[in-house]
Amino acid sequence: MVRAACISGLVAALLAADNALADDDPRFCPTRPSIGGSSCTTEPGRVHVETSFLDWQRDDRAQEREDQILAADLLVRVGVASKTEVQVGWTGYGRARTRDKAGGTMETVRSSGDLRFALRQHLAGEKGKPFSAGIEGFVTAPTGKAPIGDGTWSAGAIVPVQYDLTEKLAVSFTGEADAAADDSGQGRHLAYSGITSLRYKLSERVTTTAEVFLERDNDPAGHETHALAALSTAWKPTKVLQLDVLAVAGLNHRSPDVRLVAGGAVLF
Repeated sequence: MVRAACISGLVAALLAADNALADDDPRFCPTRPSIGGSSCTTEPGRVHVETSFLDWQRDDRAQEREDQILAADLLVRVGVASKTEVQVGWTGYGRARTRDKAGGTMETVRSSGDLRFALRQHLAGEKGKPFSAGIEGFVTAPTGKAPIGDGTWSAGAIVPVQYDLTEKLAVSFTGEADAAADDSGQGRHLAYSGITSLRYKLSERVTTTAEVFLERDNDPAGHETHALAALSTAWKPTKVLQLDVLAVAGLNHRSPDVRLVAGGAVLF
């Protein structure tokens, strides 16, 4: 009788522990593939690694065509407090090719990208609550050659807010203001943008997001307004692994025509 009671108690304890682990899922919240920001931070002692396997962009203009390919575009996010994380981002390889349509001449630049350092702080929102908000400050160091890199220091701040309309549908807005690098690589100027996103969970493992992006770039060489539309899908085959794709289309003549990205994320 005593042995049976002990076995029953052990089985009950194992079941309780298993249920507790099932309820205590890791906080796995990749920023990608959305072009907007996120207030979700990495848990202390854990690391998010996000990467673009391939990022291709084309811009057709009246006199020239520009193609850009990025690979090994990495973002490492490390949790340092319950609502705070630090980030380091770097593009391992980039190739930019410009072809003159009239003369047929072609110029190709190959380089790594700039280093990006960021601090993200979750400001509001708890699990089960519909509203969340955060702030992220960043600075980039000129380690790459233009046009893959900016050629000089830049900095900015991102403020994402989100509201869950239902368990499956959420709307968010990301505001950003930058001291952006001049095209000349000799100074900085004001650039500001807003991204409106609508996210829908097709299932527990598949999420799709539609977004609209507007930016005003006050570069001294010429002020421009950029408008983009984006659609992305993320698939999580496990609780710590994500694979994703992103498609972006330009909505005005100042914006790149098309961009396609494939990548993923993993939580350690």
